[in-house]
Amino acid sequence: MSGKAQRHRQDGQTSLAVVIVTYNSADALLPLLDSIPSGLEGVDDFEIVIADNASHDGSAELAEAHPAGPRVIRMGRNAGYAAAINAAVATVDDDRAILVLNPDLRLYPGAAMPLLEGLSDPSVGVVVPTNYSEEGHVDPSLRREPSMMTAWADALLGGGIAGRLGLGETITKASSYDRSGLVDWATGSALLVSAKARKAVGQWDESFFLYSEEVDFLRRVREARFGVLYEPRAKVMHAGGGSGRNPKLFALQTANRIRYYALHHGTLATLVFRAAVATGEALRCWRNPSHRAAFSSSLRPLLKGTDFMLLRN
Repeated sequence: MSGKAQRHRQDGQTSLAVVIVTYNSADALLPLLDSIPSGLEGVDDFEIVIADNASHDGSAELAEAHPAGPRVIRMGRNAGYAAAINAAVATVDDDRAILVLNPDLRLYPGAAMPLLEGLSDPSVGVVVPTNYSEEGHVDPSLRREPSMMTAWADALLGGGIAGRLGLGETITKASSYDRSGLVDWATGSALLVSAKARKAVGQWDESFFLYSEEVDFLRRVREARFGVLYEPRAKVMHAGGGSGRNPKLFALQTANRIRYYALHHGTLATLVFRAAVATGEALRCWRNPSHRAAFSSSLRPLLKGTDFMLLRN
């Protein structure tokens, strides 16, 4: 074990809770739970907490029967991703770090210890791993803070070109994923939150329901003077979500992008940002229904995620 890892053991930082939110996740959940023992190799004190958003596919029952022994919290309704995280975290001791995982992840062997080693620096509040696709390619999960520049670059050039030029929200430069470093934020598929950052930042914003809740949370981590560290030695496989294929979810993702920006900027700046998002979706409406739904969403009044989902149901 490295010196950094040993210091974490002495400081209690190897005490962590794995938090997983499920919603009709039965097909994906079993491989994730199977991967946790080897993924947490070297972590001598951990618990697994699953918050189930009223799945009707047996997700909660599957979790309860798994030999990993997760503790299952039944939300009783589809309360949203942030609300389920908050419910799970509320049952965890304050001195534990929290490893938030999407249910469609798989941990590579030894994935957790490099994340914990990243917390040996007291200025670091969150550590994120390398995400790999099912085909074994690095998934560009690192992001820049949303801005008018990133929004217009992505809209007019497309995310791929804008990323290669260093102008877009997504960091696509391959060398950026080869070395450890601080980032603005990363997709919330897997992230380790220190106990100190938990206390300083507080709960996740439940008004987002789904999407952009991690952007908001990690912004508040940075505002609390903690860094968000990318650690390439920690590896996970992410099967990926369905937002790009599901028009309803893609519309919600688009609405929350705008709403997040509006929470932190003035009216005029938000109008310019919204115009960029709408322009990008309008230019791509011909591709599929998801872009058409996103374009429509970008023109609607801003709603909380919970209100948006009620409106769309």
